[in-house]
Amino acid sequence: MRPQATGSAGPEWPYPRWIAHRGAGKLAPENTLSAFRLGAAHGYRMFECDAKLSADGVPFLLHDATLERTTNGRGTAGDLPWQQLSQLDAGGWHSRTHAGEPLPTLEGLARWCLANGHLLNIEIKPTPGLERRTGEVVAAEAARLWQGAQIPPLLTSFRPEALQGALAMAPVLPRGLLLDTLWDDWSGVAQALGCVAIVCNHALWDAALVAQVHGANMRCLSYTVNDEWAAQRLLQLGTDGIITDRVDLFAPV
Repeated sequence: MRPQATGSAGPEWPYPRWIAHRGAGKLAPENTLSAFRLGAAHGYRMFECDAKLSADGVPFLLHDATLERTTNGRGTAGDLPWQQLSQLDAGGWHSRTHAGEPLPTLEGLARWCLANGHLLNIEIKPTPGLERRTGEVVAAEAARLWQGAQIPPLLTSFRPEALQGALAMAPVLPRGLLLDTLWDDWSGVAQALGCVAIVCNHALWDAALVAQVHGANMRCLSYTVNDEWAAQRLLQLGTDGIITDRVDLFAPV
């Protein structure tokens, strides 16, 4: 399905409108290479992922602070070294088809994206207490991996401290502030961090908020949009990016 857009405001934007959430939404085990391959098979050119640090500082993909929901491990993921994390099954929880799928490193995903011409939104998802450090390490790794690339990854986070770390280590990489509520002075914080985008819970957007964000020379992105009516509303408002689980429903254009 292809809801129709009304256009958008702001500076030139190098990213496609449609972004596959955690690779392929719920069709494959999230944040695994099998999910990104499936999203690409559905025609998506840009993907969202979650990145955090192992105990020994390796950036890897996982959404939750703990391991139980999406792996066969237990406890806080950031407490384990990468050697142990790399042995976990991150696919068996989803289906037998994906049993044995490993957790990917950010480097592994980056190399796949670069080899195939895909783009990436890296959500910095720190273990609590490691917000700034995670931003620093993920940004430094992204800058190294995408050095010389025509279009860099977009770094986003709910945590301003993580974005501060990213700004300090790799100021050339674009940043976006994630919002689930419109907390006090979110706009001032985003501008102080040099953000190029605001990434909101899709229900927060209205015409006034879109105009405010575009007026501040930032782009309007939404998560997680899984219904056609919601996508149509966002496109009519003139927003710029839609993160979706429904790679099987929305044909990216």
